[in-house]
Amino acid sequence: MKILFFGDIVGKIGRQAVKMVLPELKQKYSPDVVLANVENLAHGKGITAKTLKEMTDGGIDLFTSGNHVWKKEEVRQAVRSSGARLITPANDPRTATGEGYLSLVVGERKIFVINLLGRVFINEPDLRCPFKETDGILGQLQLSDYSAVIVDFHAEATSEKVALGWYLDGRVSAIVGTHTHIPTSDCKILPRGTAYVTDLGMVGPVDSVLGVKKDLIIEKFLTDGPIVFDIPESGEVEVNAVYLEVNDQTRQAKTIEKICHKVLINSAP
Repeated sequence: MKILFFGDIVGKIGRQAVKMVLPELKQKYSPDVVLANVENLAHGKGITAKTLKEMTDGGIDLFTSGNHVWKKEEVRQAVRSSGARLITPANDPRTATGEGYLSLVVGERKIFVINLLGRVFINEPDLRCPFKETDGILGQLQLSDYSAVIVDFHAEATSEKVALGWYLDGRVSAIVGTHTHIPTSDCKILPRGTAYVTDLGMVGPVDSVLGVKKDLIIEKFLTDGPIVFDIPESGEVEVNAVYLEVNDQTRQAKTIEKICHKVLINSAP
């Protein structure tokens, strides 16, 4: 199975960039399924039915998320209205049972995707242990039914991400980190066949701090005061993703390739 997975799509400018570059990536890689993290989809925080539908129409098959996904519209209503396939972190108490993972039919095959939230440096109360949460989910699966099992670990601490990678090696096809918006250069296949990268990076403006207008973030650090985040709507955009190939029979990864494109968005209609 061939999979494209985009890092956190930030705001309108990120959505425009994905729509611009995805046809080229599909032509090059011929993916069976396209995934993306969208916790920052609607002007930097949260999702809306409109933005989910835009990205579904743009070619994304399934969406993962993180701790900011609840910042705007009610998630379940947005999913119903848009018809999108969205999962929220399985170990977050705001996620209903069964909505932190999803089975997706891809032709005659199936892929299983799990979304988890890290606990280290994440200011969210009552998060369950992502390690034990994954054990519970995998324990309920008939793994032979699936050609690939993919985990999006939306976490702050590199140590927590690396540890979960080793913990799940051989039990899932790939574990990709999201959340920090900075792509890491550690794409690899672990000894038992699990593809791993600490962070995919973002699809967001280059001239920014993690996707937010840089002057606002600099002011926040200088004054330690509250600010309203704002996302640039034009300029150069970095598009970060990975390409994965998974053996359908063994569910072991064959390839993990870092993708980093830059595109120019003159305006974001």
